[in-house]
Amino acid sequence: MTAAETADEATTVEEQGEFLIVTGMSGAGRTTAANALEDLGWYVVDNLPPQILRPLLDLTGMGGANLPKVAAVVDVRGRNLFDDFPGVARALRSRGSGVKVLFLDASDDVLVRRFESVRRPHPLQGDGTLLDGIRTERSRLAMVREAADLVIDTSSLNIHQLATQVTEMFSEEGAARHRLTLLSFGFKYGLPTDVDLVADMRFLPNPFWNDELRGLTGQDDQVRDYVLSRDGAQEFLDAYAAALVPVLEGYQRENKSHSTVAIGCTGGKHRSVAMAEELGRRLGQIPGVAVNIRHRDLGRE
Repeated sequence: MTAAETADEATTVEEQGEFLIVTGMSGAGRTTAANALEDLGWYVVDNLPPQILRPLLDLTGMGGANLPKVAAVVDVRGRNLFDDFPGVARALRSRGSGVKVLFLDASDDVLVRRFESVRRPHPLQGDGTLLDGIRTERSRLAMVREAADLVIDTSSLNIHQLATQVTEMFSEEGAARHRLTLLSFGFKYGLPTDVDLVADMRFLPNPFWNDELRGLTGQDDQVRDYVLSRDGAQEFLDAYAAALVPVLEGYQRENKSHSTVAIGCTGGKHRSVAMAEELGRRLGQIPGVAVNIRHRDLGRE
């Protein structure tokens, strides 16, 4: 290989970013792991024949920053094609340190129970029993498991616990594990439909009846100061923010990656906007939570 070719190869590897091969026993949780990676922003390709891994790696290099993290799910559904996996994996690893293999495993009795619960045959079962298929697969994957960079035994994990473990393993340091949307709205335009919690700000005096504030919004200093200084405003913010802390921490533990809290007032212009902005400032300090604030009805007449 010439120096120029070596440089081109190094450039490709550097541009690839991370390339993860997800494999393991059928029923051990590959789909759950793939979904968790997708929620983290990975580009996930499922049921990929091993021979396509090299071209996919080349495509990720061409994509550059557009495909910084790619996960390919490879399993025995590829039938005979899967026999080539160990050699393909070794070849891919030789091209850069960004290529890793995650192997998901579980005990035979757990896998049997999982297949029986969904009433589906094992892909290698044929005319035999579930256990026959599992043992055949385990034998075929023995070398793959041994060579894997990461192994997760899911025998004692439910789908939420597995997703949480994958999220913890592959989240960037400091990355948000839960994205909270605070949505201000006006009750007179109807309740938002896709929300988890709703809070009503109509217990506070309405700035609409103040001639100096009517034409302004909750994003203006005058309105914000007015709303936050009313009796009960700070008490509500203190109590509601404190109540949401264990909720948001629990969402992270249960791998619920998104939630929406709606904050309403009559027209969605003054009180709900000011309170949503202040609540967002407070909740944004919770570790692992990223806050997005939207004002649904702010532009309405």
